[in-house]
Amino acid sequence: MGQIMELHHRQDVKNKIEAKSIYFGYQGAEILKNINIDVKEGEFLVLMGPSGCGKSTFLRLLAGLEQPSKGEITVNGVSSTEKTPDCGVVFQDYSLFPWLSNEENIVLALKQKLKGKKTKKELQYISQEYLGLVQLGHAVKKYPGQMSGGMKQRAAIARALAFGSDLMLMDEPFGALDPVTRIHLQDLLLQISRDQKRTIVFVTHDADEAIYLADRIVMFSLGSEGAITTSVDVPFEKPRNRKKLFGSSEFTRYRDHILTIMNQGLLDTLEEQQEVGLYGDRM
Repeated sequence: MGQIMELHHRQDVKNKIEAKSIYFGYQGAEILKNINIDVKEGEFLVLMGPSGCGKSTFLRLLAGLEQPSKGEITVNGVSSTEKTPDCGVVFQDYSLFPWLSNEENIVLALKQKLKGKKTKKELQYISQEYLGLVQLGHAVKKYPGQMSGGMKQRAAIARALAFGSDLMLMDEPFGALDPVTRIHLQDLLLQISRDQKRTIVFVTHDADEAIYLADRIVMFSLGSEGAITTSVDVPFEKPRNRKKLFGSSEFTRYRDHILTIMNQGLLDTLEEQQEVGLYGDRM
């Protein structure tokens, strides 16, 4: 089967994250219902699904920014209700302080985490190093208002990487980037996850990106009573050669397979809505 191989999660690798029987809703509308997802230490887990199916909401729950109405999330065995998880986070809105330069945004985050363990010069060096990794070495002193959306997103990614946590939560971090920069940062993230043994939970709409990056994909589908999740291992050995992978028939078949799974919940929901409308008209 070429690059395809059967992957089995080792039983001796412990869970970094455990989300058990998670329920969550807004204004009486249930978004997440009985969601159960575990993430192994060092795993690269991708969440896929259509807009509004709960992926970003689930990521906020993992980060401790929201709390489930029912169920429990633990990170390193500690409940998120007891302690905010130590994690680097990248959201779609960048979350950069507009009155601080790129360097200062990163230095501030490092100061809060390291609490005096590094000198100002050392923090500036770390900041500059990670800005260079995301191709912003020329923009160290730039402010968010002086940059494009793609540059601001790269600055937010640099800050999350510099934060140094072994857990990273990323919500479509490459969505605002041009194709060449996106490819560069995909490869950088894979290198960092491998060399620094970081656990990554990554949200994307892009099936090609998901397959290239992930060890495992959890697909969120829209169900009539909240999100439905399906977990599938990515059966391509790492490290992956982008050109060979994308050009293989195995890749095409696997991509079609995961898209079918992801969209099935949406199709089922549309059918249920049509049936309700049909019978409603007869009453």
